[in-house]
Amino acid sequence: MGNWKPATAVALGCLVIAAIIGTALASEDAGTETYGDLRKFASKEELKEFLKEQGGWNDGRYPPVPGGTGQESAVKAPTAAPTAAAPSAARDYSTTNVQVEGVDEADFVKNDGKYIYIISGETLAIVEAFPATAAEIVSETRISGRPKALFLAGDRLVVFAVAEEEEMTTPEGSVTPVPVWRTVTHAYVYAVGDRENPKLVRDVAFTGDYYDARMVGDYVYTLTRESPVWVRDDVVLPEVRAGDAPPLRPDIYHPVSPMQNYVFYTASAISVRKDTSAPDAETFLLGYDTTLFASQENLYIGYRNTGPAYSGPTAGTTADPANIRDRTIIHRFAIKRGQIDYQAMGEVPGHLLNQFSLDEYAGNLRVATTVEGWTRESSFQYNNVYVLDPSMKTIGTLEHIAPDERIYAARFAGDRLYLVTFKRIDPLFVIDLSDPKHPGILGELKIPGYSDYLHPYDADHIIGIGKETNENGWGGVSVGGLKLALFDVSDVNNPRAVDTVVIGEAGTDSEALRDHKAFLFAEEKGLLVIPVSEIKRVENPSSRYPGSYGTTTRQGAYVYSVNPEDGFTLAGTVVHGEKGPSYGWNSPDAVRRSLFMDNTLYTVSKRSIVMTDLADGSRESEVFLPYREEAYPPPYRIAGPTTGAS
Repeated sequence: MGNWKPATAVALGCLVIAAIIGTALASEDAGTETYGDLRKFASKEELKEFLKEQGGWNDGRYPPVPGGTGQESAVKAPTAAPTAAAPSAARDYSTTNVQVEGVDEADFVKNDGKYIYIISGETLAIVEAFPATAAEIVSETRISGRPKALFLAGDRLVVFAVAEEEEMTTPEGSVTPVPVWRTVTHAYVYAVGDRENPKLVRDVAFTGDYYDARMVGDYVYTLTRESPVWVRDDVVLPEVRAGDAPPLRPDIYHPVSPMQNYVFYTASAISVRKDTSAPDAETFLLGYDTTLFASQENLYIGYRNTGPAYSGPTAGTTADPANIRDRTIIHRFAIKRGQIDYQAMGEVPGHLLNQFSLDEYAGNLRVATTVEGWTRESSFQYNNVYVLDPSMKTIGTLEHIAPDERIYAARFAGDRLYLVTFKRIDPLFVIDLSDPKHPGILGELKIPGYSDYLHPYDADHIIGIGKETNENGWGGVSVGGLKLALFDVSDVNNPRAVDTVVIGEAGTDSEALRDHKAFLFAEEKGLLVIPVSEIKRVENPSSRYPGSYGTTTRQGAYVYSVNPEDGFTLAGTVVHGEKGPSYGWNSPDAVRRSLFMDNTLYTVSKRSIVMTDLADGSRESEVFLPYREEAYPPPYRIAGPTTGAS
């Protein structure tokens, strides 16, 4: 079987992620291990035949892709003369906005109250950021490949980077090695006790593109994915490589239920402290649309399956007259002292929007889905909420919410779910989950616009960020500027909007609409900071057409004081770029993150970090990052009375 490694030969270290070593369920096929809907391939030949039968055959190789790797090197940036006394760290500072307390999420910037660690292009920059008036870059480290995200754990830093690498492989039945190009994700572990000289202490490589990662305690859990790579009549298997040790080829599992497409997902674990411990991993042949959610006790992998019709308990009943095909399969793995054991599998109708569609509470998993499909007469769309017990059995069901609409945002908070759907107007639903077996709608509020992200303010208030909308003259809906809303849900049967704010004209954007890590909120400070790429209307006095105007873009952040009594109060704005037409959220000056240390606000764009005094709004300092300007095409302009073009 070549290098195929059976389960009994996999070296189990103290770090086990997604290692399906729980109680195995007997399979109808002798010698085959089955866990819920997952079945382990007994051999490489079985895997190859499965892929060929399921359409996963691709007789070819990855072509070379620009952006290969080079040797890692650390370069100390020029620094000023040492001062007599080093400043102390901030007493109060923000951290990454995460979904679950105690479960860190990888991001391109982290801080520890004194230093900011940031990925800038292909460089890891460490900025001594506190106090702000003396801020400077103390080191720059070139990272091989394309850096994606990082974790900070005390004096250890884990940087994920992706590259296309050429390797030699010998297909089965051949004695001649042939080259093959593969996408590889590296987890570079640095010791950063000396911030001026980060030291690379470990390099763990996972074949496949970086998908997502979490950190619980000292363990980093990584999910990578890759399409099956064929060389002649042989498939190249996923691998995990650590130093000079032989590559680990994980066991590979596939769902018993057929799917429309198949992608290798490899779940792996490493320790940020134990540099010589062996990583462990397992690989799953799943669908392309996969979501990772983690609590402190469990890891969940959910994937969409639009293959055969849903066969759950409601299939073919009045609840599902169309016998829907749109469904989600979710696997639960228990995390305990650095090990993860496979526990159970569940299945629900519909598909997930993102990680906020999943939540764990009192041992149960809560799930919000949107169902889409077709009957002989028409299409249909509606939304569901399910509660699954620890065995992943559905114990609570609430279906057919907001027909003909889809979920735009979901946020579970305690025994409630706040759900935003949209088609022409924004309904905010307050859903009661206090009795997990009988979820129900408590209240509903309809206002113009919609929210893409919901964030709890406290037990009785929630903040939404999205877009304003207006009905147009053709019976449709026009999307306007960026919208903030504060909702009072203390009277759960009658939620109300305390305050709403609309920023900019149509086209105004924010990184926070796509990535919750760009949303900075601190209740104890009453502080809300939103990155804004603002489209502003400006008059065009030189035009021969009366009343003509054009637009300009301002890159920066809006800083608000927010409380339940007064709503949003604009404290000020931070400007990173105000140069007329630009490239919106992709501009080098577009603010992507913000953080605070004591009373200083740090706003981060690709180009620089701007430091602003939160007390009076004065600019304290600016540190320019080692960002290299990308070659953009010239902006597209339309001559006419609305642009002011001459």
